[in-house]
Amino acid sequence: MSERTGWDRRLAVRADGKGLIGHAGVVLLRGCADRVGLTDALAKVLPCGVGNGWRDRAQVVVQLAVAIALGATNLLEAEQLHLHHGPLFGSAASDSTVRRALAALDEAALAKIARARRRVRRHVWSLLYLRPGGFPWLVVAGKRLTGWIVVDLDATVITPASKKAGAAVTFKKTFGFQCAMRRSDVSPAESLSGS
Repeated sequence: MSERTGWDRRLAVRADGKGLIGHAGVVLLRGCADRVGLTDALAKVLPCGVGNGWRDRAQVVVQLAVAIALGATNLLEAEQLHLHHGPLFGSAASDSTVRRALAALDEAALAKIARARRRVRRHVWSLLYLRPGGFPWLVVAGKRLTGWIVVDLDATVITPASKKAGAAVTFKKTFGFQCAMRRSDVSPAESLSGS
């Protein structure tokens, strides 16, 4: 697993009501990518560069994934979400930088990314398999769901930048649309098989 990568060195959790940030759970997602080695694995297969304007492509891809998890549907929204989290993660890559990073991903690069993700996924599943007490299977109503594929659905209201003509408020008394998010956990046997 990777060591702390810089953005989280000064991270502290306090209950004093100061320095509040929305979507704080995204820290776990970003931290997980770094700690399990996904960010480092991506850095080994994505283009490298030097110079003042160069942005680490692995960081750009991970930041984009985090923005998508927060509900971004285009590059401008992704940039805006990262500007909001700037004090936490550091300066955001601009939408044009993200566009260039994505444009550089040809078939060969995508295949390398897929192999890197498989290696990291196998590593994580093996760590879970070896942990004391075994794999932490989900328990529902006292029944252990060993070997099940769990799909977790969640929905949230995404507030738009402007009110549309004739729009009605949501049940939360705001303007927006509902974004349904799905998370799927595959079984260890499937992941360890090299899928």
